[in-house]
Amino acid sequence: YGQDATSVGLFTYPVLMAADILLYQTAVVPVGDDQKQHIELTRDLAERFNARYGETFRVPMPMIQQESARIYDLQNPLAKMSKSAESDAGVLWLLDDPDATAKKVMRAVTDSDGTVRYDREKKPGVSNLLVIYAALTGRQIPSIEDEYAGRGYGDFKRGLADVVVSEFEPVRARALELLDDPAELDRVLAANADRAEAVADTTLDAVYERVGLLRRR
Repeated sequence: YGQDATSVGLFTYPVLMAADILLYQTAVVPVGDDQKQHIELTRDLAERFNARYGETFRVPMPMIQQESARIYDLQNPLAKMSKSAESDAGVLWLLDDPDATAKKVMRAVTDSDGTVRYDREKKPGVSNLLVIYAALTGRQIPSIEDEYAGRGYGDFKRGLADVVVSEFEPVRARALELLDDPAELDRVLAANADRAEAVADTTLDAVYERVGLLRRR
């Protein structure tokens, strides 16, 4: 109670995240750089359990793509892009209509310099757009800078909008297809739940055996 009070989630969330990872014998976890500490905790828990009870859990490795380690809000490039953002205008959603996605990119905050150049400190908005462009195309940022040298932000944003829409559209189309066919969606969910359950049950059997407990069936 008071200004220094901390939610229990500070303690339980990292443990729940670790459980989700270890239960499925995960080898590699793709995360943003702000989640790296959670993977480190997960590794610590796995290593301690393995050392005490015998090899049981696979010790996961984080996979952090440095070029896209953190994507920032299109309207506030000093804050990370997040589903809990105050405004929807700065967040790209996979299921957005393509026109809505393109408009968000075109309205993204830049600066008055007019040069497509990466400089996270002085040009956070443009730098964020360059990171998104590079992440979705697999290109290096200097290559993109060269392509848009001498061209305005309008050309650059239109190019990025095309990239984002073309990357999102197959995912969006498949998702909408599944949402329009509840029976097929249920089948896919059930099939993958069965796959996950098989892995989880094997892990739990091993954990109970190692610590000397009997599982309820």
